[in-house]
Amino acid sequence: MIEFEEGSGNVYADLGRDDAGEMQVKARLASKIGSIIKARHLTQTQAAEILGLPQPKVSDMLRGKFRGISEAKMIDCLARLGRDVQIVVKAAPRSRREGRVEVVFA
Repeated sequence: MIEFEEGSGNVYADLGRDDAGEMQVKARLASKIGSIIKARHLTQTQAAEILGLPQPKVSDMLRGKFRGISEAKMIDCLARLGRDVQIVVKAAPRSRREGRVEVVFA
């Protein structure tokens, strides 16, 4: 019999990362950036020019290595790719002591 453990929905938290929330947000943003680049049939060099990043940084981001890229820069990349980005701040439900950060694509 194979044993398995159900994940939390955040692989970074499951791996015990202190910055799990931030990493998950960055992963979702990078995934969306990658899907837009792919849908527009851009090369990494073309994407780098549009995004204002060096091509190796674009390559790293698309391969999940986004440590040196801030969430703000990734949001800027989405805007440069023709996406409107809204940041909504609202009160957390009383059932939670802390708020959470999530990325929702419309």
